Amino acid sequence: MQILIYSYNYHPEPIGIAPLMTELAEGLVKRGHQVRVITGMPNYPQRQIYDRYRGKLYVTEHKNGVKIQRSYLRIKSKPNLVDRLLLELSFVFTSLPQALKGERPDVILLTVPPLLVCLPATLIAWLYNCPVVLNVQDILPEAAVRVGLIKNKLMIQALEALEKFAYRTAQTISVIADGFVDNLINKGVPANKIACIPNWVNLNFIRPLPKNNSWRATHQLDDKFVVLYSGNIALTQGLETVIEAASRLRHINDIVFAIAGESQALERLQKHCLACGADNVLLLPLQPREKLPQMLAAADVGLIVQKRNVISFNMPSKIPLLLASGRPIVGSVPATGTAAKAIKESGGGIIVEPESADALASAVLELYNQPELAAQLGRKGRKFAIENYSFEQALDRYEELFTDVISQRATPLDILPELSSNKSLVDKDFLVHTTSLVRVVSQGQITNDK
Repeated sequence: MQILIYSYNYHPEPIGIAPLMTELAEGLVKRGHQVRVITGMPNYPQRQIYDRYRGKLYVTEHKNGVKIQRSYLRIKSKPNLVDRLLLELSFVFTSLPQALKGERPDVILLTVPPLLVCLPATLIAWLYNCPVVLNVQDILPEAAVRVGLIKNKLMIQALEALEKFAYRTAQTISVIADGFVDNLINKGVPANKIACIPNWVNLNFIRPLPKNNSWRATHQLDDKFVVLYSGNIALTQGLETVIEAASRLRHINDIVFAIAGESQALERLQKHCLACGADNVLLLPLQPREKLPQMLAAADVGLIVQKRNVISFNMPSKIPLLLASGRPIVGSVPATGTAAKAIKESGGGIIVEPESADALASAVLELYNQPELAAQLGRKGRKFAIENYSFEQALDRYEELFTDVISQRATPLDILPELSSNKSLVDKDFLVHTTSLVRVVSQGQITNDK
C-alpha cells in the first residue's frame, strides 16, 4: 500500500502524538508498505522551530524508510488563541503543495488535532480518489470549550461545523478510547464508521526496570519515594492539584514529587510551589526520550491528572506508558471518564476525586505505607499493557483497517458532497460558520463572548 500520513507532529519531537506516528510509519514500512508523512517543522514542546529547520519553507527527509515532507509553520513561543489558529492555518496552506508532491496514496491517515487539517486532507482525497481514515486523538472543539480556552460563540459554532465536516468526509474514524465512540455516536456519527484502536506502547522499550538507577542518582532521589508526573502540562490537567497534594505530605521527608514538563509551564508551577510551601517538589525539563524507561522505572507511583470536566474527549497517552513500566498509577480523574475506565480495567491503579489535593495525597500515602499493594498494582498494569497495548497489535489493526477502507474505496463524488445546480461543494452552514471564524480571527475577538 501507498500510505500518506498527515500529522502535524512527527519525529524528532519527543512527546505526544509525534513518537506514536513515527513508530506507526516505520512499523508499516517494515511490513512492506510505502509510507509518506506530511508534517510541520518540528517545534514541540518548546514552541520554537528546531535550529536545523529554522528559516526554511520546505524540507524533505528520509528516515528508516519513511519519506518525510515538512512545511513552514507560523509559530509563536507564547501563543494566544489567535496565534494558535494562525499556526493551524499556516500548516493548512503550506502543507498542501507538499502533499501534492509525491506518489498517489491508496489511503490517507489524518491525525487531529489540529482540526483544520481536515480541509487539505479532504481535498487531496478527492483529487486522488482515495479514502481518509481520521485518527482522533482529542475531540475538538469540545476539549477547548470545556477547559475555557475558547469562549467566543461564533468561533465555537464554526469549529463545531468543521468537526461535523471532518466526520462526514472521512470514510472511517479511528478513535483511541471507548468513551470517544460514545461521544461521536451522540453527535450523529454512525457506529459502523468508527473503529477503536488504542494508542500503543513499545513493550520492549518501556518495561519494568530496577528502581535504583542512574536517573534517580542524577537527580539525588536515592532512597526516596518518588511520585512522578511527566509529559504535557495543559489546561485539561490542572497540575496545581499535584503541588497542593505535595504540600500536604511535605512532613514526610521520604516522599518527593517529580514533575517533568515544558519550561513555561514549570515557571507557573514554581510560583504555585512557593505559594503552597511545597518544598518537596522537583521540577524538571522534559527528559530526552532515551531516558524515558529509566525515569519511569525510578518512580514509585505514576500520576494521571485531569480536571473534573474532562470526561469523554481526552485520553492521556501516559496511561499505556505507566502501565507498561510496571509502576502503579494514581489517577486524579473523573470517575466516569475515559481515563478512569482505562485505569480501572487495567487493575493497575487507584482512582481518586479530581481536583482534590486531599484525595490525591491520601492515595499516595496509602501506596507509600503499603508497598505490597503498590507492587501488586504494578504487576497487574504490566500484564494488562502486554495484553492490550502492544505495538504489534495496533499495527495489525491499522493494517487491517487500511486494507478494508481501500477495498471499499468511494468514488470521487462519494468522498465529497454530490455537486448539482442546487448544492455547493460543502454545506451552507459550514461555509457560514467558517466565514464567521475568519472574521473572528481577523478582529481578534477570541474571548469576547458575544
